[in-house]
Formats: sequence, C-alpha cells, structure tokens
Amino acid sequence: MTTETKKPDVSAAIITQGEHVLMVRRRVKEGELSWQFPAGGVEDGETAEDAAVRETLEETGLTVKAVKYIGDRVHPKTGKFMAYTACEVVSGKATVADDEELDQVAWVQHGEIPGLVPYGLFGPVQEYLDDVLPH
Repeated sequence: MTTETKKPDVSAAIITQGEHVLMVRRRVKEGELSWQFPAGGVEDGETAEDAAVRETLEETGLTVKAVKYIGDRVHPKTGKFMAYTACEVVSGKATVADDEELDQVAWVQHGEIPGLVPYGLFGPVQEYLDDVLPH
C-alpha cells in the first residue's frame, strides 16, 4: 500500500468509527499539550501502515487495521517526514495506554477538529475525513 520510497520518520493513524475520528492529546515540551492523531516513529523494516497500527495499540490500547494509505509530507511545524494511514477499529476501547506520552484520548466529530487543530490538517487527511465523516 505504501507509495513513498524514503522511510517516514513518523506514521500517523487516522482512525474513524461511526461519526467520529480518534484524536489524542500528546504531552509535548514541558507539559504543553497538543491534540493530534495517534502516531509514532517508524522502526527499521516496518511499513508506515504497520507503524500506525502498532503505535495506536501502544498509545491507546486499541487494535486497528490499516485500510488506506492517505499520503505523506514533511510536517510544517516539526520538519519530520510524516505518513498518514486510514485505519478501522478491530477491537478494544481507546484509553490512555501510555500516560507518559498522552494525557487524553477523544472520539471527536468533524466539526470539532478545527477547535483542536487550529492550524488545519494535512490536505489529503482533511479530504479523507470530509469523505467519511458527516458534517
């Protein structure tokens, strides 16, 4: 499924269920909190899709499967090469499984995203969510 030739630094999981997408509030820099999608580093020999699935389980305890590679980019704020994968829930309940990295998890509706991510989402991710979530 992956189309990139260079291994991404970070892989993010875009997990939708019903009318919601899963977001996590990550602890960054001295306690500052930031809402984003479950994500983490891509390990050697791992695809972006595999990393998205693994990181979701490690961070939220939720088992998901990759269904579509959405795209990749260099993140404008972090400079990291990011990959984005759409995922479906297989089993479990989303919780803060890694409390050193995360403060909170939330299933949010389409209209709530701009309030959590005021600088906007990566275009292909926004288009995917526009297609699959009611708004």
